[in-house]
Amino acid sequence: MSNRQRILEIGLVLFAQNGYEATGVQEICDRAEITKPTLYHYFGNKQGLLESILEERFKPFLSLLEAACHYRRDLTLNIQRVIEAYFLFASRDLQLYQLLLSLRTGPSRSESRQIIKPWIAAQEQAIMAMFKAAERQHGNMRGRSKAYMISLLGVINAYVQQALEDRLALDDELAQQARHQFMHGIFS
Repeated sequence: MSNRQRILEIGLVLFAQNGYEATGVQEICDRAEITKPTLYHYFGNKQGLLESILEERFKPFLSLLEAACHYRRDLTLNIQRVIEAYFLFASRDLQLYQLLLSLRTGPSRSESRQIIKPWIAAQEQAIMAMFKAAERQHGNMRGRSKAYMISLLGVINAYVQQALEDRLALDDELAQQARHQFMHGIFS
């Protein structure tokens, strides 16, 4: 493993375990057995390290999410695909998912929250676009795309968190349960 890759891996582990703000550059360097100049060479600073982690590990998920959100005139199918995309992501990269949840709920003016903002916005925009497209077919949804996006992400994150705590598989059956719960709210 290259120095750069080792720093990325150790940075992710420490950020997920301790939180971004509570993790120091020296701690990352000690754990990676490198010097600070080496970290600075590859990433510039701790912020650059987090940005690189997001770019390399989260960006591919956004492509998967955008594909799942492409409206196919079957909202139930779309929502199933969105939930499955999140479950797959959480299953494949649990540490990153946990880090993202903690960054999202961190202090609104923190450095880490500022770093994560565009990544949160990208997810929200993709999901809202799906709901806006569905409005044309489902008139009762008009003007509610943001509320639906917030609710859907809340359901997904609650299911992922519970699955992690109870050591449940994030499988198709659980995705169908989550979809059913969410859809009941839309069509009731």
